Amino acid sequence: MEKKSKRILILGGSGFIGRSIYRELDDYFDTYGTYFTNRAYDGNQQFFQYDMREDDVFQILKKVQPDFIISSLRGEFASQIQLHQHLMEYLVLNDCKLYFLSSANVFDAYSKFPSYETDKTLSESIYGRLKIKIENMLMRLPSEKMAILRVPMVFGNTSPRIKEIKKNLLDKEPIEVFPNLIINVTNDDRLTQQIHYLINHDKTGIYHLGSTDLVHHEEFIHEVVNRLGNFNPIYKKVYTTNEDRYLAALPKKNKLPKNLRIGYQEIIDHHLTVD
Repeated sequence: MEKKSKRILILGGSGFIGRSIYRELDDYFDTYGTYFTNRAYDGNQQFFQYDMREDDVFQILKKVQPDFIISSLRGEFASQIQLHQHLMEYLVLNDCKLYFLSSANVFDAYSKFPSYETDKTLSESIYGRLKIKIENMLMRLPSEKMAILRVPMVFGNTSPRIKEIKKNLLDKEPIEVFPNLIINVTNDDRLTQQIHYLINHDKTGIYHLGSTDLVHHEEFIHEVVNRLGNFNPIYKKVYTTNEDRYLAALPKKNKLPKNLRIGYQEIIDHHLTVD
């Protein structure tokens, strides 16, 4: 298939979500990624070794000259903040957009309701506060330069969460469930299709890329485990509050086409199988 002209750079391209995005986009765009320690990418002309604590991201940007940068890096918080400061400098001077993968955790201090795109962010977690700090930095850019993609818990066959559940089942270790936590979820397949759509249509702004419906964490994990096979699971119930609390980022303003939306049951029914 002939590749089209848009050049995409995925920072964190060797991670679970970054790899999934690369697989989705590579047949359609001139797609590049970065890796940190995974030697499987040595010699891959589309991937650059990159340590954000030591390496200069401008060298990679100069080589790739991307039309879109997708930031899905993990790692040291101070280095992430410095990297995004450098990306902002690049974006101001170049014809390029940044898609930042944020998290529903930017709302984890608001427990009584689901959260929507224009709601104020507030977090009690270190991770959530990091995402808020980077989001607030990016908000200073011209609106046509960036998109903030807030993502809830990600599942899917090769996701770390499903791998951990499978390991715990096989090792007869307890699986943590949060009975009072109401969430929305997604999986790698639908998330990457949504990102593909946003790139195709040059979308910017704030998007909540999770299921359009909600489910209790405990109920969802029970259904996942039932789908994975005939086990006798051990559950460890974790109560952080006596009342229901929400960790859910729902779309209201920026809704995607119906064919790109997903419900939590679809994730269980069509995207989880036993090894």
